[in-house]
Amino acid sequence: MIVFEGRPRPTTTMNIAPLIDVIFLLLLFFMLSSHFVTEPGIKITLPRSVTALPQRDTAVTVFIGADRSLHLDGEPVAAEALGAALAARLDGADERKVIIKADELVDLALAVMVMDMAKEAGADGLVVSTRAREADE
Repeated sequence: MIVFEGRPRPTTTMNIAPLIDVIFLLLLFFMLSSHFVTEPGIKITLPRSVTALPQRDTAVTVFIGADRSLHLDGEPVAAEALGAALAARLDGADERKVIIKADELVDLALAVMVMDMAKEAGADGLVVSTRAREADE
């Protein structure tokens, strides 16, 4: 049998280096351009509740820290100025609801004082924010 030598067949291989570069660039782009939702820099531990329901954060939010610090929508405010600041925020607002996010170690007197100030400022509703209790507890 006679074997003829033909043209050498080119070997075809796919170069995946550019594909890997594109994947890493896309990963970097999405990591840098994604928007992370974070709470303001106020360290509070919300009390747990079995009946907690999610609330929209379109309302005015008052944060009460464990050190008795008050924040109105993430901005620090003195206890004496909270009523006037709440009235200014609620004036002309579509939803006149106040969400109170208090640390679980806050005494009840401070929370009631904030509730009274919110009602005097014209709030139609008050919501005390809690976190859902995990099923394993």
